[in-house]
Amino acid sequence: MNAVPNIVHYTSGECSLGQVLYAVNAPGICAILIGDETAALVSDLARRFPEASLQRADVELAAELHSLLAHFDHPGSDLTLPRPLALSGTPFQKHVWQALTEVRRGETVSYRELAMRLGKPTATRAVAGACAANPVAVLVPCHRVLRSDGGISGYRWGVERKRQLIELERRLASAV
Repeated sequence: MNAVPNIVHYTSGECSLGQVLYAVNAPGICAILIGDETAALVSDLARRFPEASLQRADVELAAELHSLLAHFDHPGSDLTLPRPLALSGTPFQKHVWQALTEVRRGETVSYRELAMRLGKPTATRAVAGACAANPVAVLVPCHRVLRSDGGISGYRWGVERKRQLIELERRLASAV
């Protein structure tokens, strides 16, 4: 029996955060990347999935991308995902990403506090590394993690985007 080839279908579009690349594979949503240039996002996708065949699928993924971009521009309600998340990472990274989904919109947490929530109080740097490796921007809200002094530190998708997301979520949370 022949193995099913590893195919990643993707499309891209633009929202208030910049260019967004949305990628899916057989198990589900495998990447949501944000940046300034689509070509750079496709290169990032290829780096993340070196064994996969990348196939552009604008028509097939148009409705899913449209919903995602609308959510990014107006995140006032929860997004119903059309597919499950299919995140590739180490068990520790997946543990961090799961914990991040429990940080509510409009709230933030420090890297140290997140490490403590995970029962790993000395793993602050490892938590930061897991945030940096997050393959799905915004849906796994690593933008909600700040330095211990409350300052905004590095963000895989750009510090200004992190600031923009935090401010938007705080406004939406305070309006409720």
